[in-house]
Amino acid sequence: MNKKTFEKLTEKKIVILDGSTGTMLQKRGMPAGVNPEKWILENPEALLRLQKEYIASGADIIYTPTLGCNYFKLMDFGLEKGAFDLNKKLAQLSRKAAGLKGLVAGNISSTGKLIRPSGDIDFDLAVERYKEQVKGLLAGRVDLFAIETMMDLQEARAALLAVKETCSLPVMVCMTFEKNGRTLTGSDPVSALITLQSLGADAVGVNCSTGPEDMLLVVSAMKPYAKVPLLAKPNAGLPELVDNKTLFRMTPEQFNKYVPEFIRSGVNLFGGCCGTSPDFIRLVSKTAKGKKPKKPAIRSISALSSIRRTVLLDQEKPVILIGERINPTGKKVLQEELKQGLMQEVRRYSREQEEQGAAVLDVNVGMPGINEKELLLKVSEFLTRSTELPLCFDSSSVEALETVLRQYPGRALINSISLEKQKISRLLPVAAKYGAMFVLLPLDDREIPETAQARIRIIKQVFQKAVKYGYTKDDILVDGLVMSVSSNSRAGLETLKVIEWCKRSFKVRTVVGLSNISFGLPERETVNAAFLALAVSKGLSTAIANPGHHLLMSVKTAADLLLGKDRDARGYLRFFSGKKKDPADQLIRQPALSPGELIYKAVVEGNKEKIIDLVKNGMETHLTPDDIINRFLIPAIQKVGDLFDRKEYFLPQLIMSAETMRTAFDHLLPWLEQGNKQIKNRKIILATVKGDVHDIGKNIVALMLRNYGFDVIDLGKNVEATVIINKALSTQADIIGLSALMTTTMVEMKKVIELGRHKGVKGRFVIGGAVVTDQYAKEIGASYARDAMEAVRLCEKV
Repeated sequence: MNKKTFEKLTEKKIVILDGSTGTMLQKRGMPAGVNPEKWILENPEALLRLQKEYIASGADIIYTPTLGCNYFKLMDFGLEKGAFDLNKKLAQLSRKAAGLKGLVAGNISSTGKLIRPSGDIDFDLAVERYKEQVKGLLAGRVDLFAIETMMDLQEARAALLAVKETCSLPVMVCMTFEKNGRTLTGSDPVSALITLQSLGADAVGVNCSTGPEDMLLVVSAMKPYAKVPLLAKPNAGLPELVDNKTLFRMTPEQFNKYVPEFIRSGVNLFGGCCGTSPDFIRLVSKTAKGKKPKKPAIRSISALSSIRRTVLLDQEKPVILIGERINPTGKKVLQEELKQGLMQEVRRYSREQEEQGAAVLDVNVGMPGINEKELLLKVSEFLTRSTELPLCFDSSSVEALETVLRQYPGRALINSISLEKQKISRLLPVAAKYGAMFVLLPLDDREIPETAQARIRIIKQVFQKAVKYGYTKDDILVDGLVMSVSSNSRAGLETLKVIEWCKRSFKVRTVVGLSNISFGLPERETVNAAFLALAVSKGLSTAIANPGHHLLMSVKTAADLLLGKDRDARGYLRFFSGKKKDPADQLIRQPALSPGELIYKAVVEGNKEKIIDLVKNGMETHLTPDDIINRFLIPAIQKVGDLFDRKEYFLPQLIMSAETMRTAFDHLLPWLEQGNKQIKNRKIILATVKGDVHDIGKNIVALMLRNYGFDVIDLGKNVEATVIINKALSTQADIIGLSALMTTTMVEMKKVIELGRHKGVKGRFVIGGAVVTDQYAKEIGASYARDAMEAVRLCEKV
């Protein structure tokens, strides 16, 4: 199946996907705790019968039973070396079941690990491991690929690239969103969509998560910005425990009532996930039959994304400010820090510019004496964790840009691509491969054109070449090419002509590097602000500038208002609401933070690099270790927990702050011991219960607890009840934490707790996992933690 055929299929009809494979096979005899892929190969008729039922029920596409058949998941069973053969054989089974009546999608899912920058698994290693699975599925003759149940956008990118770099078959990618509308690592539906469709996904959507009602909200949020078909595979509601069995109470009829709403919301492909069966798909197929799907609302979109935020470049909205300050030119402190691999100044510039109104951050690390490729990637990874703003990568090194675009978990902006032969021939295919927008710089190998006419000629030539790589005008920002008026009094006028032509005739968005206009002149901020107002009046879309210049931002805000870009003067009123006086005056009046307050601030911001120096300084100013811990470290991490609860912080920031606190605590430990302070060795057992091989949530909890000073004994996944209880007894653990992700394994938690009480375990039991509820915890005599932060709080109370 090729991409065009897939596109036509989704335009012609609502494509019906299959329902659950795992929960259905477990109902039909697959034991808990076994490797599902191996069991299916030993019992092929069970799969063949189920998948033939899905085809008979009206499914157009069935998924191979290879959800966990990647290298990392197979390691748990010692089967990782057989990844290729397992995937090939399982795909062949699905191919046999589908016959000539259905299509087969090679199913790929999470590794169970967190990938850089959120975790410690190397991105390219993840891509290579996924490629092993992709090659096996191709050998088994799949028609297309389905990447699903992804909780981390970076991991979804790794799987998508693995498919794209191996074959040209269509790829569908589904994320899993929590009830708050975010993924585990904080991605919202629109940012996930923009990132994945830009990278080359042929359909994007959502699966598993909760039930159909919540999933409708996700699909509706995506549709206005989707240039690819959307898909949905909801669970049959949330599971409940009845007579020690987990049940999905939603009936096929109840599930089916949502199908018309999904079609109206713009879904092009629809199926079921956990708890659904051929009976569900039969009703869905009948309801969807003859219904005309909504085509994607747009063919292209001008948008940048990070892992947690999207910036839409709307011509009718206020001018977008791209912060220019992360650039070592003329900044000695930043230069020295970058050479040492430190990020203090990068952190400061990013935070200040975000607070001052930048919507995107320009990142330039070019200077002598550094490895630009390595350093640009390091800064990108740091900023991905510490800010929500999308990034613009400013570099003359093709190698550096290719490396950072490959690993950046969003849709970035490249600054820039010109008609220079080496640059355009090497950079255009790289930019297109990773779905980046780019700044079109109108110069070539011969000259820097002084006139608007000469620049327009180059703009047209570069665009013609970009179109061959799939670029549209929505994917490009044309640089007006600002030159200094100190050397050519007409320089500003020529740039304004280019901006106006781009807006009125060529219909493309524009950008300027604003500070160039005033180079060599006194009172540069005045010149910059005046030129910005003129450029906005000609149709300027974005500007690369310093948002810390008060006059510049004031003029920009007023220009947006006067040109009808600021509806109801909201931006203007917000900017001039009393707090936006001259920032220099604000700084003068602001009292300096005390040493303890600086420690508090470092933990809240996740400033691991600086925390030890701050703690040392605090002790030199007569703060005791007890003071530092009780008055500053603990309140700071409690503040972080509050921010996490309010969804202002997400998993990456939570981990950064926890690591910072742990670093401070480890530094203070010798002083506490010298003072004969009793350091309680708080032991916690963690385990994913028997039959369950999912442990990403447990691993995050373990990381957080260690950073809070607990002695964590992690027994891993698929752990027998006797092993857990024996370890709890031998270590006299204060707390036993149990995890389960599957509805069929959560009942094992009750067995562990009953065995523990019978054997005399005195520790407290805490349980968690996607399918676990507070009600279930109370029924089995445990405490419930809905996430890692709540697990920490519970353990602190105990």
